Amino acid sequence: MDLLDPLHQAAALVPDGVASATGVTLADAVEYLEHRELEVAHGILTELGEAFPAGTAYWELLAASAAEMNLPRAWCLWRAAETRHGIIRADLQLFGPDRPGARRVAIPADGVARPLWDIGLVMPEGHPDLRIARIWVEGGPELAAGGRGPVRLAPLGPEGWRHLRPGDRITMHEQSPPAGIATVTQVSFPA
Repeated sequence: MDLLDPLHQAAALVPDGVASATGVTLADAVEYLEHRELEVAHGILTELGEAFPAGTAYWELLAASAAEMNLPRAWCLWRAAETRHGIIRADLQLFGPDRPGARRVAIPADGVARPLWDIGLVMPEGHPDLRIARIWVEGGPELAAGGRGPVRLAPLGPEGWRHLRPGDRITMHEQSPPAGIATVTQVSFPA
């Protein structure tokens, strides 16, 4: 596979006039593509993908090119899934490691932790209907045990999460007592 193909295809999906939070534009990505600085072009295109409503195809192209270059592709795959299923962001406060049920180790940033969540649904028997969601920690390599920070959630079954609204509080469980509590800050589902 020619790496330029998916990168050029992704670049073609960026609307005119889009600039990232740091000020890079499509022209910057194209310049690096022309000079075959593919990793830099990939980084710029990834950054630009946050500045417009990039679709699943965009993120899948970037994931494919990352795989070919042996670059991390987890973020591109995560964003592709969010375009299909929706975005749930929250501020997560993990309970201290001295508390029963709390995590004793940090949550890695890359979406591998899959705890259960009490999102307010109740089973017919009256107990909480806990749901699974992966966690992506934003702004760092991990969220320390007892720490607090912004996270993105990827539910295993996103349809059960559509009732959530910003300000809702949901509880994270890994054992019987909760491991943390999160306040929902953003919810966006595709139509």
